Amino acid sequence: MSFRSFFTVAVLACTVAHTASAEDAASAAAQANNPLANMTAFNLQNYYIGEVTDSDESANQFWMRYARPFSVADTSWLLRASLPINSYPTPPDGSRETGVGDLNLFAAYLIDTGNPAVSFGVGPQLTAPTASKDEVGSEKWSAGLVNVLFDGRSARFQYGYLLSWQHSFAGDSDRTDVNVAAFQPFAFYQLGGGTYLRAAPIWVYNLESDDYSIPLGVGIGKVIRRGRTVYNFFVEPQFSAADSGPGQPEWQLFFALNLQFLN
Repeated sequence: MSFRSFFTVAVLACTVAHTASAEDAASAAAQANNPLANMTAFNLQNYYIGEVTDSDESANQFWMRYARPFSVADTSWLLRASLPINSYPTPPDGSRETGVGDLNLFAAYLIDTGNPAVSFGVGPQLTAPTASKDEVGSEKWSAGLVNVLFDGRSARFQYGYLLSWQHSFAGDSDRTDVNVAAFQPFAFYQLGGGTYLRAAPIWVYNLESDDYSIPLGVGIGKVIRRGRTVYNFFVEPQFSAADSGPGQPEWQLFFALNLQFLN
């Protein structure tokens, strides 16, 4: 083989490798925010609530979330466990209580959509009264349903939602019953190089009291792949578009580090 032929082959090989690497990076960025991604994930997420309704006080929720896919009788599922550390002002004196909150578990059955870039899941959820203090938990056992959609067919724009509902069925009879629905629409626009714009507010409606919270916001994130780990950093300021009832966020800062571990 001549030097020119060898050089041409080498350039072509480098071009193919670079294209494959770029495609892998784009795929990792597109799937980094998929809550139903077929991989183990661990998330550290925080909501700093600058002001709550009916109070000038701030609050904070720090979430640890672990997700893992599993199979049962040739069906695909994803289990997610979420545990918060809550810090809330307590009326009427405005003192603050901080402690571990209630543990939430859901198992989503992953339905075959015919396209591996589109994920759709539905299944049961359970919340256990694991709070270390009365003020930071419900003192109720609750159960309900979860439905999740993620459409990642486009390398540029991904979107979907997480819809959930739960109702209390046991626990402290002196505490208010839980009957809460939540809807989280999310959208991600890839800017290139792992940087993306995002919006993922959680809209909550309390069917027991008719209280609700509808925040809106836009943030920015960065996805970095190192070996078989995908690191996803982001920050998203959110402001209340509409709310009713005490204890709702007037504004909050949502920031996180999400980790995905490739199979």
